[in-house]
Amino acid sequence: MPRQKELERHYTEGELLQREVLKKLVKRAADTEYGRNHTFSTIKGYDNFAHNVPVNTYEELKADIDRMRHGERDILWPGKVKWYAKSSGTTNDKSKFIPVSEEGLQNIHYQGGTDCVALYLRNYEKSRLFDGRALILGGSHSPNYNIHNSLVGDLSAILIENINPLANLVRVPKKQTALLSDFEVKRDRIAHETLTKNVTNLSGVPSWMLSVLSRVMELSGKEHLEEVWPNIEVFFHGGVAFTPYRKQYEQLITKPDMRYMETYNASEGFFGLQDDPADKSMLLMLDYDVFYEFIPMDEFGTDNPTVVPLWGVETGRNYAMLISTSCGLWRYVIGDTVKFTSVNPYKFVITGRTKHFINAFGEELIVDNAEKGLAYACQQTGAQVLEYTAAPVFMDAKGKCRHQWLIEFSNEPDDLNLFSQLFDKKLQELNSDYEAKRYKDITLQHLEIVVARHDLFNDWLKMKGKLGGQHKVPRLSNSRDIIDQLLKMNER
Repeated sequence: MPRQKELERHYTEGELLQREVLKKLVKRAADTEYGRNHTFSTIKGYDNFAHNVPVNTYEELKADIDRMRHGERDILWPGKVKWYAKSSGTTNDKSKFIPVSEEGLQNIHYQGGTDCVALYLRNYEKSRLFDGRALILGGSHSPNYNIHNSLVGDLSAILIENINPLANLVRVPKKQTALLSDFEVKRDRIAHETLTKNVTNLSGVPSWMLSVLSRVMELSGKEHLEEVWPNIEVFFHGGVAFTPYRKQYEQLITKPDMRYMETYNASEGFFGLQDDPADKSMLLMLDYDVFYEFIPMDEFGTDNPTVVPLWGVETGRNYAMLISTSCGLWRYVIGDTVKFTSVNPYKFVITGRTKHFINAFGEELIVDNAEKGLAYACQQTGAQVLEYTAAPVFMDAKGKCRHQWLIEFSNEPDDLNLFSQLFDKKLQELNSDYEAKRYKDITLQHLEIVVARHDLFNDWLKMKGKLGGQHKVPRLSNSRDIIDQLLKMNER
């Protein structure tokens, strides 16, 4: 495949690929309003670009995006942008509307899907992927204001709506079902529609896919998924960390050659692919219409943080990621944090969110710590975690401070106290700041675990109108807003 040759450049020419992308993006957007305001026509390279263009959050671009949604042309990107991905995962209820241009759709999102298959087939040449159907789980969309042919919705719905009609011959469910907004109705219809099909591969968010597969099992009366779909061979997953779900998938699909491939695709773009089945880190995709920059997390939120291009990153350091794309996002703080495991090629793991961490007492606990700690406690006790969230208890009646974890188990530990001790001990091993604050219980007491009732998190998402699609529960928070809402529902 010609694409295989192009992908090889990722392993040797990372910096060159990224410089080419920046040059292309700046040149293409020079005549937009944003390009003129930031003198794109004078930009000769990365240093010029970093000097001319400020770092942006959604708030800085929001007014321009709203004008684009009302039909104005040539604002952040040339022409009129018709599609807007309604971004989930925000801790407040206000949605973000991420522009998805035609170029972004083709050169970022669809290219990511194509490369996902290319890398998978490179690793498994004897794959029978195309002998059957792909079960692709998507969200829904709705009209954007009153603009003709303009829509907002989950990115997955935008991708399904615009997909090459030929792809519909190899995917399930039918488009009408895939785009339903009521997740419970959709889940049931998907299960009925796919039950008798030859499904060979799955794509979607692990939590929602598990919910659909559970319904498939109920309808089929079978014990394992391969009894329903004997040729199932791979799950392309992304959106949330797979660690809490892996055990449940392994129990559901027991065939020894079942494969799992992680992807890093978000409303803002498609960024990474697991190119080596033996390595959990992902390859950063460098020749899409995405230019990357990074802020060290220990400087994030300060007045003048260091910002480095890809060729300035170091392995083992936690960074907030910035992107500039052909959808009109410029030096945009995406909200995810990553750590590079290698710089030749550039490979990384997602460590969390810039907002989703607990640092109430200087402990700097991140989602990556939480996932690894929970995985260890589960492994030692045979427990299985389905969903969780955590927040600090700043001071109780006895003047004690601690972290409170609300956990919904699909398999509860026999001894919750032992689970809690193992979890706390592992967090101290993983995070020296947490360990220091836990020293002799002086600053931070032993963590507390509250067991959530069945379906609590789904009920909360449903109440928020966020059931299904790419919506997810914020894992860690410095504030108690979310956990207090959930605890109140848990008491009922």
